[in-house]
Amino acid sequence: MKGRLAEYGAAVVSALALPLAFPKAGVTWLVPFALIPLWWAWSRRTPAQAARVGYVSGVIYFSIMFGWFGETAGALVGPFAFVLVLVPAAVEALAFAACGALSAYATARLPSTLRPLAYASSFTLCEWARSNGLLAIPFAQLGISQTDAPLAPLGAFVGAYGITFVLCTISGYLFVALIDPPARRVAAAALGIIVASGVAAWWWWPARSVVPPSIRVAAVQGNVKQGLKWSAASIRLAIDRYTARTNAIASLRPRLIVWPETVIAEFLSDDPDLRGRFSTLARALDAPIIVGSIDAIDRTTYYNSLFIFTTDGGMRVYHKHQLVPFAEFLPAASILGEIPGANFISRFSSGTPPGAVPVGTLVIGPLICWESAFADLAYAEARQGAQFFVVATDDGWFGQTSGPFQHAQIAQMRAIETGRWVLRAAATGISEIIAPNGKPTIRAPLDVEETIVGDVGPPQPTVFSRIGPNAIALVLAILLAALLPSRRGTGPKV
Repeated sequence: MKGRLAEYGAAVVSALALPLAFPKAGVTWLVPFALIPLWWAWSRRTPAQAARVGYVSGVIYFSIMFGWFGETAGALVGPFAFVLVLVPAAVEALAFAACGALSAYATARLPSTLRPLAYASSFTLCEWARSNGLLAIPFAQLGISQTDAPLAPLGAFVGAYGITFVLCTISGYLFVALIDPPARRVAAAALGIIVASGVAAWWWWPARSVVPPSIRVAAVQGNVKQGLKWSAASIRLAIDRYTARTNAIASLRPRLIVWPETVIAEFLSDDPDLRGRFSTLARALDAPIIVGSIDAIDRTTYYNSLFIFTTDGGMRVYHKHQLVPFAEFLPAASILGEIPGANFISRFSSGTPPGAVPVGTLVIGPLICWESAFADLAYAEARQGAQFFVVATDDGWFGQTSGPFQHAQIAQMRAIETGRWVLRAAATGISEIIAPNGKPTIRAPLDVEETIVGDVGPPQPTVFSRIGPNAIALVLAILLAALLPSRRGTGPKV
């Protein structure tokens, strides 16, 4: 019993330490060390027992990382607010459970010198699995935490999942070096290879020297609070405030102006006068304007949308493809429609898969809020020729919590992975322009009314923008499959 408690205690230590690598704490170097107690706990148990230990650790980790989910929405469901955090955490924790089982199996089957590769590939594949699909929640990926760390250049070659693999490999070999002295030479060699790979990635990183940008763009952050946003008076306020701020930058001659997600919180598709007003504004400024609003078709189908008004009087609409489960749509609505608070869940429809969108002489990759967290969506738009990404979001739901900072950090990783600039317009912050090296060149903080104006440039070629995240997952799956059938290991099991 004492040993079992020690293993659960070690798993809890990891679960409490890992979130410190993300904003707001940002202790990025902590990740490899925070994972060691997990490897230790899993290596002492059978696969079934390790799965239980992993699940407990996962519930704690994701509860911390998702703590901001209910910041505003929690008030809508009253005493059931805890469900907004606990249920997603309980589902995502299955990834930790699966990784625990695979790691325990690897410990029993592999010599200690190969176990770290199995640990790392298992963890990364479980992270990839929980981050893709209709019900995926792609936040809290370990690789994302490294956007401002020395491992960031690796993102241009192997993406965030590849960085997760490297972090876990480092941790695994540190663990092996601690428990198995004869394996320390191999562990040192493996760590040396990782260091050399990191240096090589930095040296050949195209974004190490960013091409000077020359396309002037702007993002308007009107700072209309979430508690006011959906009232009729607030909609008029938003229209007037955003229009005034857009007119104020006319002399700077931006070639594209972006307003945030659902900044016009009504059916813009039903208001020809308002659409005409925005079209006139785009022609007057000689710059396309992207406006977040709602597109309704026959009042039966609704889309979270970006309305793109061009300088020739034209308009096109981008419909959000990847919706937020249990926020923008209710899975199995006929079954779950009676749960408390279900009436507050929106009933948006999913649009067509993302693709590059021509806007005047530019080609952009539009991503609405949640979509920017999906590496495969950004990869698809880059493959279709997007010059840079436009992220329109409303993080006002999450106040001053870590949520807006985590979301902004994800946009930095998308820039690193694809070698593309990112123009991010957020209703209450963080609005910014991000260079292909992941560094913001200009940023508007939370809870201020501000317009950012700056330049974006051409894409910088990256390996990841050619191969994409699924190729990384496939390689790791092959690696894990090759490792696990090996004969029973002879190294120590601690």
